[in-house]
Amino acid sequence: MPVPPQLRALTRPLLGPAADHPPLLGTASRWWVRLLPYGVAVVLIAALLPTTTLLLAHDYRLNSGIAGALATAQTVPLVLAVSRPRHAWALIGSAHVLTALAVLTGPHTDSPWPWTPPGVVGYTFLMAALALRENRQTLVAVWLATGAAGFGIDAIVPGRVGTVMSVTAFTLSGAVLLLVAALRERAEAQRRLTEQEHISEAERARRTLLEERTRIARELHDVVAHHMSVITVQADSAPYRIDGLSEAAREEFAAIGTAARESLSEMRRLLGVLRSEDAQGERAPQPGLDRLPQLVEAVGRAGVPAELTVSDTVRALGPLPQAVDLSAYRIVQEALANVVRHAPGARTWVSATTSRSTEGAVELRITVVNSAPPRSTAGRRAAPVEPPGAGSGQGLVGMRERLRLLSGRLDAGPLPDGGFRIATAIPLDAPPDRPIAADREQEPAP
Repeated sequence: MPVPPQLRALTRPLLGPAADHPPLLGTASRWWVRLLPYGVAVVLIAALLPTTTLLLAHDYRLNSGIAGALATAQTVPLVLAVSRPRHAWALIGSAHVLTALAVLTGPHTDSPWPWTPPGVVGYTFLMAALALRENRQTLVAVWLATGAAGFGIDAIVPGRVGTVMSVTAFTLSGAVLLLVAALRERAEAQRRLTEQEHISEAERARRTLLEERTRIARELHDVVAHHMSVITVQADSAPYRIDGLSEAAREEFAAIGTAARESLSEMRRLLGVLRSEDAQGERAPQPGLDRLPQLVEAVGRAGVPAELTVSDTVRALGPLPQAVDLSAYRIVQEALANVVRHAPGARTWVSATTSRSTEGAVELRITVVNSAPPRSTAGRRAAPVEPPGAGSGQGLVGMRERLRLLSGRLDAGPLPDGGFRIATAIPLDAPPDRPIAADREQEPAP
């Protein structure tokens, strides 16, 4: 039978979730976890409802119907505590007050009053649900209202045995509120700290990416400026090197030289923005694969035994495009720096070979593999220069950015023996007058 719209609109504010909070565990991915709080509430109701009814009817000598109604009011709203704990507290608290007043109308008994033992148990679980959802001000107000109601009703009839139960309910509810609220705030603080760490990590990666792009832009300026300078010199000297040029050809060469000089001026202005004032060393000639032996030797002096293998096909390539040559050197430089920082003393193998991609294009393959750090006589591995997680992955950001500009690929990851492997593939264009030989794909064995 469908629920009438009027009844649904009337019950939605009470039974629906709070506007500022979903139901307890309502965001869990598994359905049985979302239903778990309701299951706990149903179990409590099934245990407390008959117990409270019999206790009020026999020990407190209330009418059976009134006892059942009061017991229902004290226990059934526990289901509401899953989504609206404040509403549940208002209903259950009012039911306890009515029960205490109803007991006053009956014969005098020595049973605990104004709280019943089952009522204290249910109220304790209600406090736990309340502490998981509400702020500190609300929890303090609920705790003070609990004490005021208990001790206030207890003061009406001094002869009743009520002080012990009032103190028990007041103390137990306060302890549960304090403990659960503290655990909730601690979990919330840890969640916010984790979110902040993720945000900081993303910002650090973004900053590293921008810094690497700026560095690449500076280096590309040096590469492009060389070619533009050659164009300028050739255009300006063409009328003196070539006899019999027409006036139109001379004007064309002059226009080419003028355009090249203007382009160089624009690039120098951009370089002034990108290059810091103290980056004088960056104006030196940029390194390439021919500098790898010196780089490996320097790493060896730093305590990392490294071996370099350059295949004959790479040597036969001759001068590589400057962007490819510089990027290959920088990738090896960063990979070796990571070994020094994170795996001091580990044996390292660096190889430069050529291979063919699935499309048949020739690629320059740079591979850097290191073993696990060696163990000391005590069986402990050498401690890394940087603590775990410090700057983790930032060097890979720069490698990927360089390879992205060259349409290259990067494969990086740990090895089963505790080492690490970085493999790159940079496409090469074959010269028009001769093909490029390619090595069979091979990796150095750590």
